[in-house]
Amino acid sequence: MKILIIDDEPQIRKFLSISLASQDYTVITAENGQKGISQSVLAEPDLIILDLGLPDMDGKLALQQILNEKFVPVIVLSVRTSEAEKVATLDMGAIDYVEKPFSVNELLARIRRATNTSSIISRQNIIYDDNHLKIDQESHKVYLDSQLVTLTKKEWAVLIRLMDSPGRLVTQASLLQEVWGKSHLEDTQYLRNIILKLRQKLKDDAASPRYLETEPGIGYRFIGSTEST
Repeated sequence: MKILIIDDEPQIRKFLSISLASQDYTVITAENGQKGISQSVLAEPDLIILDLGLPDMDGKLALQQILNEKFVPVIVLSVRTSEAEKVATLDMGAIDYVEKPFSVNELLARIRRATNTSSIISRQNIIYDDNHLKIDQESHKVYLDSQLVTLTKKEWAVLIRLMDSPGRLVTQASLLQEVWGKSHLEDTQYLRNIILKLRQKLKDDAASPRYLETEPGIGYRFIGSTEST
């Protein structure tokens, strides 16, 4: 698998190159936004690690231009820690956000998640089956250990929206706007209640989630694996 690193710090590029190469990833690097955008097209990476503090442009602009060309999973790696910055970047299409300084093991885990979940779901029909949980969009049915699980319209809508971006953090604002409408962007309690009910019905533990993971104050992601248990 090929990973493109876009970061202006030579030590970060070197450290990541060595760490990723040791895991058998092919690594390409770019020290600024323009070179990164060019490499995202020419090198056709499977995943991009993007710093926001680039010397020639803001990383969010580079993210926008990269994703305008075609979708590729982008993990943002930045010293910016504000919730607003994270939410804005994720809403623009980044699949994940990791703060500097960072643990390389955590970053590797997030890379595995981003790449392993990309093939979980068929977008034509969005069918998920891990021999424990089965979700079929066409029939609007959910089964847990072969037992039918009844979901409300809102529960179904939130679950399918999360599954449509497997492994990717979906912000609270996006979910509220898409499921409840623009007038409910501040009604985060609605969303928390739906996630709580989904976890109860799917027997998913919030402390050690199998399907629905929370990034406190930011959003949620579907993390299910197709591997048999």
